[in-house]
Amino acid sequence: MERKISRIHLASEPNIAHFLQVSWEKTLESGFVITFTDGHSAWTGTVSESDISQEADDMAMEKGKYVDELRKALVSGAGPADVYTFNFSKESCYFFFEKNLKDVSFRLGSFNLEKVENPAEVIRELICYCLDTIAENQAKNKHLQKENERLLRDWNDVQGRFEKCVSAKEALETDLYKRFILVLNEKKTKIRSLHNKLLNMAQEREKDIKQEGETTICSEMTADRDPVYDESTDEESENQPDPSGSASAALSKDDSIISSLDVTDIAPSRKRRQRMQKNLGTEPKMAPQEHQLQEKEK
Repeated sequence: MERKISRIHLASEPNIAHFLQVSWEKTLESGFVITFTDGHSAWTGTVSESDISQEADDMAMEKGKYVDELRKALVSGAGPADVYTFNFSKESCYFFFEKNLKDVSFRLGSFNLEKVENPAEVIRELICYCLDTIAENQAKNKHLQKENERLLRDWNDVQGRFEKCVSAKEALETDLYKRFILVLNEKKTKIRSLHNKLLNMAQEREKDIKQEGETTICSEMTADRDPVYDESTDEESENQPDPSGSASAALSKDDSIISSLDVTDIAPSRKRRQRMQKNLGTEPKMAPQEHQLQEKEK
């Protein structure tokens, strides 16, 4: 069974403290037992579930909302002290309480109580329950205090480990950063050397291509040169000690001798001269000399 003991002040006797105990089996909605005492006498009564439903109907409130109001007034003591007002009539043993809303107050509940023949036993029971509750709360507080101390030690231990981990992490990051800088510098050096190597290779390739182009252009210019500029003039052929020139001169002398001996045999000697010129490859150069031989023959 659960119970709740609270100290209240009656509106008729505000200077005297009274004690109210509310106990229930399952829930407050299923019914409860109320005990009221002023320290000398005691009164008790039972409130059933039907009584709670009847009070809710009289108040035109939902049952759940009415039970919440009962809990606030009799059990939890929620809100300011002047929100709920308690009254008790010793002659009729009638207990009721009201709720104040600004300038308006309305009766929230009322119960008929019976006087207890042995109030000392009830009062003793209330005092024992209060002492047991105090001892239980003290034990809980002690346990919570020990738990807090343990948690504080654990927290300090975790904080120390965390600081060590942070220091180790910072040291590791510094070491890794230094290694990364070294590796990065090495990579930069390798990339720079490779870039320079590729640049030199490209420059050499460009020079080779340029030289090949110049060689090709020179060869093409040599091949495309006009054959007239490659041939020598009559004066150059006379001045140059060319064996082909001497041979042509000797042939011309022989032809003159043959022509002087036999004038009628001109065609064969002409054909022989043409074959010799073709063999020597000087057919274009022998054109003027052939013209001179023809004049001499004439």
